[in-house]
Amino acid sequence: MNLEITIEDDRWQGLTALSHVAIAAVLDHCGLDPEICEISLLGCNDARIAELNAEFREKPTPTNVLSWPAEDLSPDTPGQTPAPATPDFTGEIALGDIAISYDTCAREAAEAGKPMDDHVTHLIIHGLLHLLGYDHIRDPDATLMEAVEVEILGKMGIDDPYNT
Repeated sequence: MNLEITIEDDRWQGLTALSHVAIAAVLDHCGLDPEICEISLLGCNDARIAELNAEFREKPTPTNVLSWPAEDLSPDTPGQTPAPATPDFTGEIALGDIAISYDTCAREAAEAGKPMDDHVTHLIIHGLLHLLGYDHIRDPDATLMEAVEVEILGKMGIDDPYNT
């Protein structure tokens, strides 16, 4: 897979390895050839993700993960599976960009009593599913997206993050 990773915060030890495993699991689940998929990932801190959140979502606060799809694959009908990602004229599938904040991820993992690696894996999967047209704004879409996340995580041996 063509995965471009930029690490802006040195605390992101192991992000590259986690990203490759999580992204491969999602692409496999969606039947996409990882060799033709392009994704960009930024490992940053709360200050940087707050800047991005303010710039792109007009929410000047930190968040755990942000995604910028290269193409809108979201379905028109709530709860439907998004349109499949297809190669462009070069044979590549540009999926988009993901940013993930160390500070928020670490805080959320600690508060939930979850291993940091499991939480980060979940958020990378979550971010990539956004690139693939999944969302959680409408209830039926949220139900579908969460089910897909839980299924992929389960195959990886990671507990359901929504089971509280």
